[in-house]
Amino acid sequence: MQPLEAPDIHFLNHAHGWLGLDLPEEAVVELNAIAPEFQNHPDVLDARWQLETRRQNWEAALQVAQAEIRVQPDNSAGWLHHAYALRRASLGGLVMAWGALLPAAQKFPQEPVIAFNLACYACQLKDMDKAREWLDRAVKTGGREEIRKMALADTDLQALWPEIEKI
Repeated sequence: MQPLEAPDIHFLNHAHGWLGLDLPEEAVVELNAIAPEFQNHPDVLDARWQLETRRQNWEAALQVAQAEIRVQPDNSAGWLHHAYALRRASLGGLVMAWGALLPAAQKFPQEPVIAFNLACYACQLKDMDKAREWLDRAVKTGGREEIRKMALADTDLQALWPEIEKI
């Protein structure tokens, strides 16, 4: 997809600035100023997803993530955003997030964050064998030290922290 041009790129940059200042309502104004034909541009959708997660509006974040997948099905970010929002949405949950992200692991086998998130979901679902398996995949694709550091900072994996410390 082609890059945004003026004035829309300026609105998007301003929205990012407002989000950086933790002023989401101002970011909404900027994003809404972007021309209608560019509302489904991947960069605009990503900013909207950031906005909705900042506001903890999980249903809206879920809708944005679904649009991201439609617009760019070969970009793993939309799949990750979808599962993340689905886990927190009122009609979602861990089981649904797991089911939504599992196909992405097949589609993006070299994406360590997908394997990492699946490890988190499995751990929260009390399936420690699957959690270990997915964490091992994350380590193999993302690097031992980086994944270890992420895992020890993520309370979703707290039950495995004694094992993770030894990685």
